Amino acid sequence: MPADNSHLIVAAAHRRAAATRRRATSALRRMDATGTVITFEAVAREAGVSRSWLYNQPDLRAEIERLRARHRPVPAARPIPDRQRASEASLLRRLEAATERNRQLEAENRELRQALALALGERRTADTCGIRATATSPAARAIGPC
Repeated sequence: MPADNSHLIVAAAHRRAAATRRRATSALRRMDATGTVITFEAVAREAGVSRSWLYNQPDLRAEIERLRARHRPVPAARPIPDRQRASEASLLRRLEAATERNRQLEAENRELRQALALALGERRTADTCGIRATATSPAARAIGPC
């Protein structure tokens, strides 16, 4: 009759279970210390255990839920009700209006740049010819090139 070695198998299972619990506990402590977002998925991945195993350990489950709730960001304001949210059509209309306004501003900028270039050219001409008139005065415009 073979020797009964079942006590060795049971002891090995207990050692594996204790090592698994140590890995999960230390992973949880590390994640909390570093500010990592704590979820069952993240703890399972970090500790190398299954999520179902974590869910079946009441003390670890409670600790994960406690830390998860503590690190959960509190919303700054209440969510906007559906009836107050902008529709896609409304957002599209806003985008179209903003695009049109950009086109108008680009055209206005072009006109202003041209007017500035003209004024600077007239002033340069007046300065070159020795006339002390302002760039927009009729005398400066009438002179033309020297």
